[in-house]
Amino acid sequence: MSMPVEVHSIQEWNNIVEASRAAGKTIVVDFHAEWCGPCKVIAPRFNQLASQNPQVQFLRVDVDEQSQIAEAFHITAMPTFFAIKDQSVVGTLRGADPKALAHLVRQHAGPNPPVAPSALNDKENSQPAVSYL
Repeated sequence: MSMPVEVHSIQEWNNIVEASRAAGKTIVVDFHAEWCGPCKVIAPRFNQLASQNPQVQFLRVDVDEQSQIAEAFHITAMPTFFAIKDQSVVGTLRGADPKALAHLVRQHAGPNPPVAPSALNDKENSQPAVSYL
């Protein structure tokens, strides 16, 4: 059963983001606070989605403990959720809406198992990677 990873440092954040990018995984991150009631209400649903979507990297970031990460994402309300693919934000949800959170995950989860960007180029008869310079 896959559970969300609580991020405890910027270095850990950077390592997970890079590893997820290299593996072709989408990241869904929950910016939360210990004192936030709605954050506590939505946490079990976030955990459930993590267990149901092993192809996605689920992260939790406490905005008080990791303020630099929260500031980088301009977090002003909790909970705020982001879907991140290839180091770019592709979806956002503010608030503790279980149906909208499930939709965000479904919309951006990607294939199970995930396909690493380099694996796409290794397949026989595959098209070359597109480069935008």
